[in-house]
Amino acid sequence: MVTLDEIKIPIAHHIEEFEKHFRGSMKTPVPLLTTITNYILKRKGKQMRPMFVFLSAQVCGEVNESTYHAASLIELLHTATLIHDDVVDDSNERRGYFSLNALWKNKIAVLIGDFLLSKGLLLALDNNEFQLLKIVSDATREMSEGELLQIEKARRLDIEEPVYFEIIRKKTASLIASCCEAGAESVKADEETRARMRQFGEYTGIAFQIKDDLFDYEKSLNTGKPSGIDIKEKKMTLPLIYMLNKVSWAEKRYAINIVRNHNTEPERVAELIRKVKESGGIDYAAGRMIEYREKALDILCTFPDSPSRKALGQLVVFTTERQH
Repeated sequence: MVTLDEIKIPIAHHIEEFEKHFRGSMKTPVPLLTTITNYILKRKGKQMRPMFVFLSAQVCGEVNESTYHAASLIELLHTATLIHDDVVDDSNERRGYFSLNALWKNKIAVLIGDFLLSKGLLLALDNNEFQLLKIVSDATREMSEGELLQIEKARRLDIEEPVYFEIIRKKTASLIASCCEAGAESVKADEETRARMRQFGEYTGIAFQIKDDLFDYEKSLNTGKPSGIDIKEKKMTLPLIYMLNKVSWAEKRYAINIVRNHNTEPERVAELIRKVKESGGIDYAAGRMIEYREKALDILCTFPDSPSRKALGQLVVFTTERQH
């Protein structure tokens, strides 16, 4: 499989320059904030979202200052939502590092998230990037709606497939869609081009989230030990939804009872994972993931051939073949 460093080649100098922009976008005279933002910068992830912004921009035109604003704005938003998620989930770890709430407690973590969101707003307003602000604000709203819809449905454990796709479209795909649309907007692409880029990003984001759903089962089946993190959190993922729709009413009730009342018991979780595998749920979800990946690649093929288009296609494939 092609590595992220290889995919990054057409935009490597932009990503390097972006890191300076992003560091600058978090500057503050408050010493505690400086300490915490330095910690955030040290534990940065794969940088896939800035990659989507820069590659989309290069597919549609020439990277410029506005593209850097777009990437910084999205990364500020994404980092803020991750920090708030860790507080909501009471999570002590993120990407192998301690989460902010684990080190500085919830109150400070929430305030840091708010600080980053405000920095994003000011970055857009100070540079008159009103359309970029609209794109990113729409993504923020959709992500919140998706998360709340998931929480509401987790209480009743009654998610059907269309609702599941609506949740992941809002919760995960909207951010990747906004990366691609913002990249196109930053080079002043026309409305039709921006819409195509947005749809490309949405399909990619849906494939990305289904891959995340599959990780829980793949880890369990590869190691023989139940991972079942999503089951413990009562998340109704696509493999599980498929299984529930295939079994008898009694088996469905039994499976839902495990999710609702026995989700921390390793043996019961392992039993449920086995049932999902036997039902064909994992194969079904993998098939749907490929379906959305191909839809994204079909849209990408409507753009002129270039090294950036090739790299963007490789990035889509990477999202569905990554190991973590």
